[in-house]
Amino acid sequence: MAGARREGSEGAQSPVKIPEAEDPGAEGGTPGAFTFSADPSLEDIRRLQAEFVAERGWGRFHQPRNLLLALVGEVGEVAELFQWRAEPEARAGLPGWAPGERAALAEELSDVLLYLVSLAQQCRVDLPRAALRKLERNRARYPAARAHGSARKYTHYQAAGPTDAQRRAGPTDACSPPD
Repeated sequence: MAGARREGSEGAQSPVKIPEAEDPGAEGGTPGAFTFSADPSLEDIRRLQAEFVAERGWGRFHQPRNLLLALVGEVGEVAELFQWRAEPEARAGLPGWAPGERAALAEELSDVLLYLVSLAQQCRVDLPRAALRKLERNRARYPAARAHGSARKYTHYQAAGPTDAQRRAGPTDACSPPD
């Protein structure tokens, strides 16, 4: 984030720079487990984006409706990068993507994140806490023992009955009819 600012230990703002050579969005993906960097935090990103908007006097344009429409447009730009790609190229790790294509994807995903964070700020939604609440709700809606390996909607798991794995395996008792 060239030109971004970060609050130092004495309250002063200092630039945060990520050299292009260290930017994983500009290079190929590395095999193995993936993790986000811990720095900057989502709050840092919110603050940096708010400063960026304020420095340009764009606040009046960043109303929820406008931010939502901009977000949708950016999601469309991400979709365009995947459009017409063969199945193997659209798999995790994006095999076969050139460094420039990865950099373009990193830019578009960053636009999506920035608009999402701005929209959440304007709507007064604490995005990290809302995401944790949503994950908890999804844990209840999609119990691992019942939903494992299935893409069914959560309403399917509300009714009592055998798990998807049990349905695939068939009846365990010769006298039990299948569902």
